[in-house]
Amino acid sequence: MITLLHLSQALQAPFILQQNEDLEIAHVLLDSRKLVFTKQALFIAIEGKRNNSHLYLQEVYEAGIRNFVVEKNAFSHHQLDQFLGATILEVESGLLALQTLAKLHRQHFKLEVLAITGSNGKTIVKEWLTHLLKDEVNIVRSPKSYNSQIGVPLSVLQIQTQHQLGIFEAGISEPKEMKSLAEIIRPTYGILTLLGDAHEEGFESRSEKLIEKAQLFSHCKHVLYGEEQTAVFSYFEMLNVPLPEKKYLGWSRHNTQADFYIQTHASAKSTELVCKGISVLIPYTDEAAIWNACTCFSYLLMRKYDVTKLANRFADLPSLDMRLQLKEAHNNCLLINDSYSADLGSLGIALDFLQQHQADNKSSVILSDFLESGKSEESLYSAIAKQLEAHQVKQIIGIGPAISRQQKLFLQTESLFFESTQAFITHFSSLSFSNQLILVKGARSFGFERIIKLLEKKVHQTVFEVNLNALVNNLNVYRNLLQPKVKMMAMVKAFSYGAGSFEIARILSFNRVDYLAVAYADEGVVLRKSGIKTPIMVMNPEPNSFDAILQENLEPEIYHFEILQSLIAAANGVEVGIHLELDSGMKRLGFDQNELPALIEQLQHYPNLIIKSVFTHLAASEDASHDVFTLQQIERFQKMAAQIKAAFSYPIIRHCLNSGGIARFPQAQFDMVRLGIGLYGVDPSENKLPLQNIGTLKTVVSQIRNISAEESIGYGRKGVLKQAGKIAIVAIGYADGLDRRLSNGVGSMLVNGQLAKIVGNVCMDMTMLDVSHIPCQVGDEVIVFGQEPSLATMSQQLGTIPYEILTGVSQRVKRVYFFE
Repeated sequence: MITLLHLSQALQAPFILQQNEDLEIAHVLLDSRKLVFTKQALFIAIEGKRNNSHLYLQEVYEAGIRNFVVEKNAFSHHQLDQFLGATILEVESGLLALQTLAKLHRQHFKLEVLAITGSNGKTIVKEWLTHLLKDEVNIVRSPKSYNSQIGVPLSVLQIQTQHQLGIFEAGISEPKEMKSLAEIIRPTYGILTLLGDAHEEGFESRSEKLIEKAQLFSHCKHVLYGEEQTAVFSYFEMLNVPLPEKKYLGWSRHNTQADFYIQTHASAKSTELVCKGISVLIPYTDEAAIWNACTCFSYLLMRKYDVTKLANRFADLPSLDMRLQLKEAHNNCLLINDSYSADLGSLGIALDFLQQHQADNKSSVILSDFLESGKSEESLYSAIAKQLEAHQVKQIIGIGPAISRQQKLFLQTESLFFESTQAFITHFSSLSFSNQLILVKGARSFGFERIIKLLEKKVHQTVFEVNLNALVNNLNVYRNLLQPKVKMMAMVKAFSYGAGSFEIARILSFNRVDYLAVAYADEGVVLRKSGIKTPIMVMNPEPNSFDAILQENLEPEIYHFEILQSLIAAANGVEVGIHLELDSGMKRLGFDQNELPALIEQLQHYPNLIIKSVFTHLAASEDASHDVFTLQQIERFQKMAAQIKAAFSYPIIRHCLNSGGIARFPQAQFDMVRLGIGLYGVDPSENKLPLQNIGTLKTVVSQIRNISAEESIGYGRKGVLKQAGKIAIVAIGYADGLDRRLSNGVGSMLVNGQLAKIVGNVCMDMTMLDVSHIPCQVGDEVIVFGQEPSLATMSQQLGTIPYEILTGVSQRVKRVYFFE
């Protein structure tokens, strides 16, 4: 790891406070609102065009951070007395310090790195390659679209020793930016995606932008690009000439002499790609997806991966938010969502997609101002108007001051213009959309997702039914196991194990549980806002959440001195209840035995911090084979808790048992127990307790198809029937939380009282069942899990635990609660 001293030497920058120059930097923080507290955190203050994080340094210090990089011209030495005990490095540029740190970090690793740049498609190509290769190599990649001067170093700082391949995006908006990104990424291979007109205003010409982007590839072994871009082809061919080995490799759908000549064959819902005798099928037919898939296909061939092994992954390429999406909308409309970018190149692709799906429908385009095009306003919107006319768009709705100023250029008979997204939303009810195809395309800054929400039809026939009677039954089953006066803490973290939030907390409070426990403060805030008055323990408090914790009367868990110091600073003398976690052998969070004297001494200095409880986590209380270890944990905890209780005059609750241990170790119930998965109907200790299933995940049959024995079913052609029969397509997939490992006969669902095996691969939004032996029809109810198949059965099939299945149910699945 890099130390502060290493960074100081690399930047030739001085320390103005020097307490811990040998600190190894483990976390880099830039936003005072998003602080992860740790001794090894470094806060880098940057004065930007719009924000200046130097204004919040005191807030960061009060949150417990003690290591800072500040900019010479933005930080006054008169402030130093406010940062006692801190280490502060003074630099010319915080951005340069961040980038230098990333360069030093990158130098420690010899993994293969792929750098991707271009105007469009960077994120999709990155995410699709990750999807295709995730089982082949350990990948680290840019989060979302972190491709800026700040995003790239933050991405590279993620690299760890286990990673074998890095995939990083790099974006630029003006000259002289790419050199620094290239030095940070140090790519082994490169990809240039589509070169469009985004950020064109920062360059004298597109050629200048191409030359700037190509600097990313200076030291790459090979660079891949699409030959259909004439200017790119000419430039890279010129660079290839003096090289002993061809460095820049092109793919093409037209040039048979290209390094990778790809033939494409489109059908109604998919496209086949063929290159060098290898064929893959992608579930897309639009030009943008085909281009990005060809890029991915070519890269895998260039790197000599066995693409035939990855064919099923091509068939399962995920739909991403930043690609064109076709959705159902209200009033029999279809909606194309392209609300993440606005440039001429991507507009042409989007209009091609619209025309492809138009049929006899009237077409409308909702369009924002196009930003950073590099063209004059009149020239830009004249070109846009011509594209709309060429694609026979009947209605244009322009949103933004620039497009409104140029409305005279749009000759569509039905044209409307609004100065802002909010102005459009205000007038939405007076507009009429019916029986038409609507393209929504805009720059991200216009927030067109609000328009999408108004237009799209929200239909999802999959629901998670929660039986509150069963929940209360399970609560009482465990209560009956408790000794007199032992309290009950109920776990409602992680959306109440997938069952819901305040709905579950409300019934538990009504049934007088003594405590609720959430993972994070925001979960507790939601409960308080919903009227829950029961005491709430926050198990993973973060320093930046302490204001909310104090305001909403939540009680944080304290498990190390740093978080304690942060709370002390935040509380500022205000009384707050806390829960101390002690490590008795779990080796996760918690104070060790040798830390207790210092902990007690510190807490005695701050009587406003009231210890509500001390507790520990048992590592294997449900497993009899680990009982010796569990008993050792209980004994250690008992001694540690006694040491703390003896130091304070008020009562302190002790608790260590979870669902698995309540029945098995009655002698260790102490003052309270914590009820988690058992509350939701799963007995982890297999004590055969009379628990009831509380949740039933249901869907419906969307279609029934007759299948011959020769036909294959689903992606990758994995599904087959032994003989002619029928399948039911049901409205649930892995986006709803149905694990793909249940594919190909591993899992079953209940259709009209009979089990039907899953056929083929589980898809994103649907799954196929063999119902050859079951009378059924479209609309029939299907049980994914509940009484049968049970959570226990499904977890055995997957080789996992019920927790994972419950918490994996997507929140897009509607929860329905009933109480008999």
